[in-house]
Amino acid sequence: MDIIANYGTTLVLVAALFGFLMAWGIGANDVANAMGTSVGTKSLTIRQAIIIAMIFEFAGAYLAGGEVTATIRNGIIDTNAFADTPDLLVLGMIASLLAAGAWLILASYFGWPVSTTHSIIGAIVGFAVVSIGPEAVQWSKFGGIVGSWVITPAISGVIAYFMFISVQKLIFNTDDPLANAKRYVPFYMFLTALVICLVTIKKGLTHVGLHLSDSEGILLSVAISIALAIAGFFYIRGQKYNPQDDSKMHFANVEKVFGILMVITACAMAFAHGSNDVANAIGPLSAVASIVASGGEISSQASIAWWILPLGGIGIVIGLATMGEKVMATVGTGITHLTPSRGFAAQLATAATVVIASGTGLPISTTQTLVGAVMGVGLARGIAALNLGVLRNIVVSWIITLPAGAILAIAIFYVLQACFS
Repeated sequence: MDIIANYGTTLVLVAALFGFLMAWGIGANDVANAMGTSVGTKSLTIRQAIIIAMIFEFAGAYLAGGEVTATIRNGIIDTNAFADTPDLLVLGMIASLLAAGAWLILASYFGWPVSTTHSIIGAIVGFAVVSIGPEAVQWSKFGGIVGSWVITPAISGVIAYFMFISVQKLIFNTDDPLANAKRYVPFYMFLTALVICLVTIKKGLTHVGLHLSDSEGILLSVAISIALAIAGFFYIRGQKYNPQDDSKMHFANVEKVFGILMVITACAMAFAHGSNDVANAIGPLSAVASIVASGGEISSQASIAWWILPLGGIGIVIGLATMGEKVMATVGTGITHLTPSRGFAAQLATAATVVIASGTGLPISTTQTLVGAVMGVGLARGIAALNLGVLRNIVVSWIITLPAGAILAIAIFYVLQACFS
């Protein structure tokens, strides 16, 4: 308690600095891999991807990041265990932000797409064990986290595999791919819009006061999706293509249509991501600010100070702009060769898996979901289409993320204790 009383303002400033660093890491790693498929398929240039992500990630984080957030991410620790020692919780949260942020920046430097959620969870568990003991951790949560390493990539991979196979059979492997594109692409537009609407409603709009029931959300999503599919039908019909073009040119024209779909999906996923994953940075930060403001009282919910959401949004944008290129390259070109139609299948599968996970409470990492989807698209062309060396490095980075976050947090926690005691 003495630490909070004597160093309250300093603790909040340090937490804000490390929270900004964590948001920087989220932008450099998580946002970069979300935009990687669009860049890898050349649907967007790196500069365009950064601009789109800047706009929609910041909008998602600032507008839909939440008026109220759980102070402890995913309820991974029992805050009641810190009731008598709130200063330990404050120092631990600060240590967790620096540890997770440092790991994300290191992973981004090497181009490894890792889970920001798992980074902060590993860090929080690490300091909780050394400060209070193993009983402070809700270990039942860990089964779902470890299981998500296999389950979520598998789900998104299967969806992406069959999505791409359907595109191949209905459009590309036909005598007249352009005519079939005009016939079937509106259906894919409907699916895209439906999934995007469901993701946005489930992951974002509840935070801005629009509380729709599941049935209302589905009805609104279907209505918007039908309208966009009709608009897409007339758009494609209005395009003028030369019937004398060879098959390569027909394929190129079809890929352009899927490229447009990819850009739309990327915008929506950036908004949903900003509204959801900014909590990995602002959750621990808002916990520190709340505990210090209340003089050491710990509550399960904390109102977010006005400056915290823009701090997270700005950090995400700067992280993407300065360090996002390597992770974009890994996801966009390193795993398998992507075209707009393949990238579209991967992105739509990722968004669909997010919807499934939100509805069932399945623990999910957007990074692992997207990588699984890209793998599924690659497998549709055979195992030889995958770069197994890159996949090995990615899987290893996933496995070491939890212990890396924990070890770094423990070391930083002890340093902070020495500094403030």
